[in-house]
Amino acid sequence: MRARAASRLLAGGLAALALAVSGCAVVKDHKAKVTLQKTPPIHLAVIPKSVGLDYWTKVHDGAMCAARQMPGVEVTWNGVTDETDVVGQLNLLNNYIAQGVNGLVYAATDATAMTEVSTGAAKAGIKVVSIDSGTTPQPSNVPLIATNNIAGAELAAQELAKAIGPKGGKVAIIGFHAGTETNDQRVQGFEEELKKYPKLHMIGIQYSQNDYNTALTVTANILTANPDIKGLFAANESSDVGAVEAVRIAHMVGKVKIVGWDTSPDEVDGVKQGVVAGLISQDPFRMGYDGVRAAVAMLRHEKQPPNENTGAVFVTRRNLNNPVVRQFVTPVCGSPHRIDVG
Repeated sequence: MRARAASRLLAGGLAALALAVSGCAVVKDHKAKVTLQKTPPIHLAVIPKSVGLDYWTKVHDGAMCAARQMPGVEVTWNGVTDETDVVGQLNLLNNYIAQGVNGLVYAATDATAMTEVSTGAAKAGIKVVSIDSGTTPQPSNVPLIATNNIAGAELAAQELAKAIGPKGGKVAIIGFHAGTETNDQRVQGFEEELKKYPKLHMIGIQYSQNDYNTALTVTANILTANPDIKGLFAANESSDVGAVEAVRIAHMVGKVKIVGWDTSPDEVDGVKQGVVAGLISQDPFRMGYDGVRAAVAMLRHEKQPPNENTGAVFVTRRNLNNPVVRQFVTPVCGSPHRIDVG
């Protein structure tokens, strides 16, 4: 499946249906005395991998947008400050389970460590939805709403190959956190696709630990050890911004082609300035939005939505003003946010 083929699920009629059942008049006697029978309120905890990055802010905005559109839905947003804080997220999730929230919508910081959280919450009667990053294994009763990271990374390899040109050369990956589903799938997809380009030679992978300064340091080390390197794939926001700065400091802008991932303002500036060839843009707003809607559907209608590929687009200096691309880069709650991209 190509990264531009985004499955569009959970249609807008779901919100209308939620409104329809939020209150109904019941006739009690012949005097037409009316009593309102209200739908019980729903409390959801939405937990990102971390707070602070532009990507997760967009997830937050999507979740809150969905909550505002559905009466009786309350969303609590909370997260750790570092995506490597697996224990911190585990404790946070267990606290919300103990509090008895109706639903958990969360992105797993560690695919293996969080599996028991998902299964335990479900056994306690709490509806669980995975967004961005699922678990290994992914419980059958927990839908996953996320990017097809393998397909997105394949696209990144294709676009980096185009940017480097037919002569090829050395390339490297700046990953972010080994062991997370998203990181591992992006590395896998990129490396597999790169095999189709025999003139491109992978020299290794370094991890930023989702930290700008670490990304800057590891990229600088790669550039020093390999002054003839031709390309970098930076697999998330922190990795990309740090790699871009390292290339600038080394005076290698134009010599080293960069394909990044996500579309924070700093990353988009890199595209506008010609430092970055392009960015794989996910749809984090949609993940938050559809994650909340999926949890509400499971609670109010006892209907489990299927897994959803939220799609991705490749952002370049040429297509930044394209309406589909702008929907990914600068989403707005009032916009339709339902344009197919493939």
